[in-house]
Amino acid sequence: MLSPSQKGAIAEAVIAAEAIKAGIEVLRPVAEGGRYDLVFDLGSRFLRVQCKSGSRRGDVIAVRTGTCRLTPRGYVRTIYNRTEVDAIAIYCADLDSCYFMPIEHVRGRANVYLRLAPARNNQEFAITYAADYEFRGAIAQLGERLTGSQEVGGSNPPSSTR
Repeated sequence: MLSPSQKGAIAEAVIAAEAIKAGIEVLRPVAEGGRYDLVFDLGSRFLRVQCKSGSRRGDVIAVRTGTCRLTPRGYVRTIYNRTEVDAIAIYCADLDSCYFMPIEHVRGRANVYLRLAPARNNQEFAITYAADYEFRGAIAQLGERLTGSQEVGGSNPPSSTR
């Protein structure tokens, strides 16, 4: 059984490798303990990325995006925001797949649930589909936005194109 630290280290390594495969230069902070784990050098901009490990629960990938630590005054719970990180990258070992969510899509939540299939009750409101955040597609979209290309892709969702 892997510890949370080991799962986090694996997630960070796999996410870094996927970014490198996508042609992104990956930088690491020298010291541990910051709010982000990696920096993606996109040429015209640096992107601060917090890496998380997700676990599959049926048709959902569950990800704890909040943090909790014990201090002399008790437990302190925090969530990530735009001033600390630019994106959350998720590795799901159960599926051996990575996902990339701009921090605006996390909206300060302590947990994120990525659906792999439609809800059984056909609910669509407030559903976050994993396919919309598949790593390579999301990174490609980001690169297009950063270079100024606002063209619409021929696929829906756009992240489904390679």
